[in-house]
Amino acid sequence: MAGYLKPLFMRTSKSFCVALLAAACVSEHGPLTNRMAQSATPYLARAAHQPVSWQQWGRDAFALAARLNRPILLYVGADDCRWCGVMDLEVYGDAVLGAMIDSLVVPVRVDRDERPDVAQRYAKAVQLLAGLRGYPLTVFLTPDGSAFFGGTYFPLDDPVTGRGLKQLLPEVARSYREQRPSILRRAALVQRLAVGRSAPGRGALKAAGVEREVEAVRGAVGAAVRARESVASVRYAQAADLLLTVFARTRDSAYLRPALAVLDYMVDSGDAAVAAGARDDPPELVRAGLLRDLAAAWSASNDPRYRDAARVLAQRLAGDVGRASDRTVFADRDAYVIGSILDGGATMEDQAAVGRGQAALDSLLRRVYAPRRPVRHVAGPSSAPRALLQDQVQVVWACLAAHRATGEARYLTVAQDLAAVLQRDFADSGAGGYFDAAATDAAAAALAERAKPVLDDLMPGANASAARALLRLARVTGDPQYRRRAEATLVTFAGAVAGEGLQASTYLAAVQDYLRDR
Repeated sequence: MAGYLKPLFMRTSKSFCVALLAAACVSEHGPLTNRMAQSATPYLARAAHQPVSWQQWGRDAFALAARLNRPILLYVGADDCRWCGVMDLEVYGDAVLGAMIDSLVVPVRVDRDERPDVAQRYAKAVQLLAGLRGYPLTVFLTPDGSAFFGGTYFPLDDPVTGRGLKQLLPEVARSYREQRPSILRRAALVQRLAVGRSAPGRGALKAAGVEREVEAVRGAVGAAVRARESVASVRYAQAADLLLTVFARTRDSAYLRPALAVLDYMVDSGDAAVAAGARDDPPELVRAGLLRDLAAAWSASNDPRYRDAARVLAQRLAGDVGRASDRTVFADRDAYVIGSILDGGATMEDQAAVGRGQAALDSLLRRVYAPRRPVRHVAGPSSAPRALLQDQVQVVWACLAAHRATGEARYLTVAQDLAAVLQRDFADSGAGGYFDAAATDAAAAALAERAKPVLDDLMPGANASAARALLRLARVTGDPQYRRRAEATLVTFAGAVAGEGLQASTYLAAVQDYLRDR
């Protein structure tokens, strides 16, 4: 795909670029105004001072692009993404580039953590277009939101290769104007491929197929460890969780050894490895995944090294998540961390960790939860009441962890309430599985269609996590409806994970949970 797109934008006309650059330097912003001051997150609000007329994600931006007959420049970044900070400072702080952007495209800026649904879908598009993974995302869209060109980090100016934004912007604008039919065909193709990859693949839960995919993950983990690659990432934490789950069911040490090798690397290298991976993975999510793995490793091996490392990590995470007043609170991320603290504390019988986790969960529930309503994604009075699948799933899991650790029935009540909300507002009653956003979420309407994510990304796959949470509810309550819903979810995506490797780890772990309870 990347090779197919490249010729369209690399035929640079030097005189055209120079003339356009000169015009951009003196142009007014026209119909565009920087709207980031209205944002709910500090990451977006800080961009209000940039010389780019950033628009909020949504229908208004798409309508403006259609009215102006321009492509959209979508930029997706985040606070804890190292290269996002570099690009904000060195690229989008340039006044000449800002004027060029405002004269050629409609710039739209998205906080990856505020809109993970948007980020995930365009990350897939960039992978198709350029074969690249990671953040930031820099994507050019048609006014209906379909991607036709993109990548991750782009420098400000690179006249030798033509890959600087000062070179690319005029070429993209010219191609959009002069080669519109080709652009639209390409965008439609990328859209179909992206939707096809995220669509469910219904099938039977065949033991041979599941075992083959688990072996692929085990092989990938072993190869990474032998090659001394960095495994301090969410993907490897989830892969280790899968291998530990398989070991817990089968007692086959062939799965335990590579999992412990990942944990040994992460414990021995400490924060240096986590910080090095911060280009893509939020450090607290890597640490939360590691904490879950360490607690499971302690149960599997009885090695005090893992127990001691887990206790230190639980204390640190509890301190980080407890400081909610000086940071933006995203329900899915906080609940994932809190669930790790509570499950880890219960496994290690660490009452201090349990107490800190319980206090953090109570605070989160006060801010994002109301009975019979979906959990809101961003805490705070000025934030939109957006509801995402991952929020519901992670809060259910955290509440079940709190119920396990404390025995308090109120947490089980919340988990059951949100499981009902999950079925009411997110379930696809026809094809199965759960949509990434509630049907009532108006902000999601800017996307062509709701997706049903199952593969791991910055967090465990939402549908896979939903199945694990429902299985856990079935064990706790004895109610078979939860197991039936989990089984239906797993069957819905049985054909979608083949060949996905590490990204299928949480789904495969959910299947192990299902098989264990048979």
